[in-house]
Order: sequence, then structure tokens, then C-alpha cells
Amino acid sequence: MTTRRDLLKAGALASAAAILPRGVFADEVFAPKVGKWRSFEIVTTVEILKPQGKVQAWLPVASFSNPDWFKPGENTWTTNAGSARIVRDPRSGADMLHLAWGEGEVAPKVVLTSRATTRDWSVDLSKPGKPAPLSADERARNTAATDLIPTDGIVKATSDKIVAGKAGELEKVGAIFQWIVENTYRNPATRGCGIGDIGALLKSGDLGGKCADLNALFVGLVRAQGIPARDVYGLRVVPSRFGYKSLGANSEIVTKAQHCRAEVFLSDFGWVPMDPADVRKVVLEEPPGKLAIDDPKVVAARAALFGSWEGNWFAYNTAHDVALPGHDGSRLGFLMYPQAVSAGSLLDCLDPDTFKYVIRASEIAV
Repeated sequence: MTTRRDLLKAGALASAAAILPRGVFADEVFAPKVGKWRSFEIVTTVEILKPQGKVQAWLPVASFSNPDWFKPGENTWTTNAGSARIVRDPRSGADMLHLAWGEGEVAPKVVLTSRATTRDWSVDLSKPGKPAPLSADERARNTAATDLIPTDGIVKATSDKIVAGKAGELEKVGAIFQWIVENTYRNPATRGCGIGDIGALLKSGDLGGKCADLNALFVGLVRAQGIPARDVYGLRVVPSRFGYKSLGANSEIVTKAQHCRAEVFLSDFGWVPMDPADVRKVVLEEPPGKLAIDDPKVVAARAALFGSWEGNWFAYNTAHDVALPGHDGSRLGFLMYPQAVSAGSLLDCLDPDTFKYVIRASEIAV
């Protein structure tokens, strides 16, 4: 059965196609469909520039897998570390390459090569089906509160207000998605991808941030309704074939191209891709910049990113509250950047003066 939301989505795409001049997009209006599988390789080079005492490092690798659109591949590395192995944080499920150097090592270094296969993915929300249900453990994990994503208090109150009068999972999730697009903004001053402390964000009343803030807020508001949702943390690896400069990696060097997406599990559709944070990224960053919410490029992205996304992205994990094996420090809100410890303290992964890393990405033939 075609719903009003599906008609609106189709209308938005048609309007965008009619308004946009030829050549704005590389292939077509931004409307990803199920595409061909593509393989990518990312090479992460990490150096500790001012090592002190026992030095350790943890590099995220793909522990996420969704056979619909992402299949992790092999990881290989070269290093002067005394030990190096893939480990998993048992609580969060995040996989990482853990390295430890002996005291006195003057130039700790590792080069990690990771591969994966991915593709464009889209779910037709006008055609309900009968996907395999989540297990009890999966449902519990993807509706649970985390350290930075509570599902009670102001989060629950905000979620209830947004979905008031809405019936069914799809309509409720759609209302939350549109609320994020309408009420948040991408803040260019936010360091990295943000922190993802959604309780503090809502209490402040200033709903600005980047993907780890805005998509975490989306996930938390959805989970507050008892609907499974998850952040998927990863990295943009190649340009968008739809011509959106803001939604792709526009250089082989992707050191600062980290991005988290979101998936919601709907009983009639399975895991559905969604990315309201990228709609706000298009508003702020898509040339010429600071686009109006009704700009055709924004309209197209807003329609497409509720149910589809482009496979120009490499997934790491869906982990929250991550403990770094071998380190007794506080847990990380998420693991999307390389991490390292020197002189007993966690280094700032965004500070190149003491912690240098470069990530390069390329498409490969297999």
C-alpha cells in the first residue's frame, strides 16, 4: 500500500529533478537504489611523535556487517610494535587492531590496510514485507540507553512530543527524522564529528553539532519509542557519484572524512538506512553553501536519506561505551578514530602535534 509519506517522497524527488539544471548531478538526482558491489581499500598510517613510557594504540577495523550492503574484508599490517593483534571489546562488540610498544621505542609506527565491499542501498518503504525479526538480544541492545544516549528524562519527553498523534513505527520514525532536519543544524565549529551527548544537547536548547551529535540524537529519540536503532560509525572513501561534494570524499586522503550514519529496524522492512545529519550537512556545506531548506539539492537529499544511502562509505562498528583492551581509562562514547596512549594518558586523536595519522582510500578491483 502506498502511504502519504511515500507519495510526498516521490513528489520531492520529481520536483528536484524538474528544477535542477542538467549537469548538477553526475548521474541522476540523488536517489540511491540497490547497486553493484564495489570494493575499497583504506590504508591507515599512525605515528606517535612524542612517545613516553609504555605506548599503546588502537585502530578501528570493520566489525560491522550487513549482507544487504556491507561486507568486511581482510586486515593486514606492518609495525615495529612488540605486539599487534585484532581484539574485541566484549561489551560493545567493537573490533580494533591493538598495538603495544616497549618503553624506549623512539618512533612507534603502524600501517594498517583494511578492505571491504559495499554498495548503494535502498529500502522501498511502500512495500512492507516479512523480514526476519531481531533476536531478543539484538532488540535489547539496539533499544538500550548508553552513557551518552539516554532514553528517559528529557530524551523520552522530547520523543513523545514529536510522535504525538502518530501511529505505527514508520510514521513515528518519519516524524523524528523530519524533526531532526527541521530543528538541528550542523555547527562547523564542532571538533571532529562531535561528542554525541544528546541529553546535554537537548538541555542546552542549542541543537547544533556534527554527525556524531545529530545522528545520535536521532537514534536516541527513536530508541525512546522502543524502536531499535543504531549509529554506524565509519569513513567516507570516494566522491559521491551523484555530484554532492559534501557527501563524499573528494581526495584519496580521507584522514578527516569520518562519518556516522544511522539504521532503524522496522518490523515490516528490516534495517532501514537513514541519515538526517547528512541533510544538515548538505544545507551548510553543499556549494555554494548555506542552502535554504527548500533548495532542490536539500529537498532531494532529505527525501533520499530516509530509506537509502550511497555506498561510498566504509563501516567500522555500531559500538557505544567502548573500553580499550589493555587500558584502564574511561570508556569512549564511540570508536571511529585511531586512539593511542602515551605516558599513561589517552592522546587527543584530533591533535596532530603528538598523534599523527594519515588515512588513504581507493577503489580496488577484486
